[in-house]
Amino acid sequence: MTDLAAATATRRGTALPAYGVFAGLLAMAGLPIYIHAPMFYVDQHGVGLGALAAALFVLRMLDFVQDPALAWLAARTRAMRGLTVAVAGAVMAVSMLGLFAVSPPIAPVWWFGLTLTGLFSAFSFLTIAFYATGVAKGEALGDVGHVRLAGWRETGALLGVCLAAAAPTALVLVSDQPFALFAVGFAALVALGLWLMAGEWARHPGPAADGAGFGAVLGDSVARRLLVVAFLNATPVAVTSTLFLFFVESRLQAPGWEGPLLVLFFLAAAGSAPLWSQAAQRFGAKRVLLAGMALAIAAFAAVPLLGPGDVWGFALICLLTGAGLGADLTLLSALFSRRMAKVVPEAAGGFGLWAFVTKATLAIAAITVLPLLELSGFEAGPDNTDAALMTLTLLYAGLPCILKLAAMALLAATPVKEG
Repeated sequence: MTDLAAATATRRGTALPAYGVFAGLLAMAGLPIYIHAPMFYVDQHGVGLGALAAALFVLRMLDFVQDPALAWLAARTRAMRGLTVAVAGAVMAVSMLGLFAVSPPIAPVWWFGLTLTGLFSAFSFLTIAFYATGVAKGEALGDVGHVRLAGWRETGALLGVCLAAAAPTALVLVSDQPFALFAVGFAALVALGLWLMAGEWARHPGPAADGAGFGAVLGDSVARRLLVVAFLNATPVAVTSTLFLFFVESRLQAPGWEGPLLVLFFLAAAGSAPLWSQAAQRFGAKRVLLAGMALAIAAFAAVPLLGPGDVWGFALICLLTGAGLGADLTLLSALFSRRMAKVVPEAAGGFGLWAFVTKATLAIAAITVLPLLELSGFEAGPDNTDAALMTLTLLYAGLPCILKLAAMALLAATPVKEG
């Protein structure tokens, strides 16, 4: 880069903290809500588990299939992206307030479904538009711009997950309605995030597009490979997330440690993300990502050595696998973003497919690993046969190792630009 180009890229990078804040608020509306909302409606509104399960299934299917349509919408409205993200942000904030801070004006299970539909639909649209805007931003930052941006973005997202996971418990100390206070704080954070990003929507909207560009993305062999790598690499996270509570309770026989270990995992991911970003800028994103994936495999390989009471050993594994997740989220998205800049610069379609693929892993994990676990005779609790516990261990650690090895092999054979 010339001195002038480098100086220009540096000035353009001053908005990077805004991307971190916006990614954090988006993450707060994702996975943590799947954890908190069902329990809240059981405890506060007496909704039955069967009704909640049915509602969540319908919502999961809607969330799963609507991403391509939302990507098309984001591409077609890119010229007024500031307005569309403001509307979506308002829908997300109001939905969160309705979910946790408003007494249901209709049957609680229907209110649960209605507010979560608004929340997750707005969340999906904002995620697609945000990542599409990031493609143009990454290009404007220069040679390693996508890696720099991904470092800020994914660190913010992981910190958002940690904050949302812990906030309701912490807010009990200052309020007898912690979830309502959480919702109010979230709405304020949405307003802040939209304000910080206001200039970015206009500055980096991407080029005009007639549609989402699905054909161009799927027609590019490198993009297709990266989508498959994303699927193979995200499925282990879905598998371990599905089985995490069972493993801690039944294999480690350490009930009560689930929360601290989960927070440790996400904090390790958040803390490692900027380090992976720095390493990638020096050694190349593909090479460093492969190292991060290898680290996770090595950590998973030690899981069969654990037994009842081995909490500290498992904490170390959570630390290492969390660090591996930091590499996955930061560098794989950076590689895909750089490819989108060449294939379909508007990128909404690419990240619509990216969201579709990664969300599919949660559904696939649920319909495969849980039935296999049940067939082994496993039951929640400390009393299980050795065969059932071995099945739990192999699914929790062995299956992720196999999937990650496949992802590593495909990534190693994929020609990608490192920036």
